[in-house]
Amino acid sequence: MPRGRSTFTKRQKEQTRQQKQRDKAERRVQRKQDKPEGAVVDEMQELRELAEAQAALFRIGSEDEPGPGETFIPGSKTGR
Repeated sequence: MPRGRSTFTKRQKEQTRQQKQRDKAERRVQRKQDKPEGAVVDEMQELRELAEAQAALFRIGSEDEPGPGETFIPGSKTGR
């Protein structure tokens, strides 16, 4: 008994889907291999530097607030 056209079409679609899935997995593996391992550390360092720069901007002109290395003591004018 011959197979109908729809069976052939379904098989072709399934093969295409599986091929796309394999290609996607291959690209994922390739990206993982291409990614430098030290990038995470560099990102953290960059974020720290940006946070310090932003904190410095907030400290500009605020002489009443304690700076780095200073302790805030309520009621004290020097803050040390």
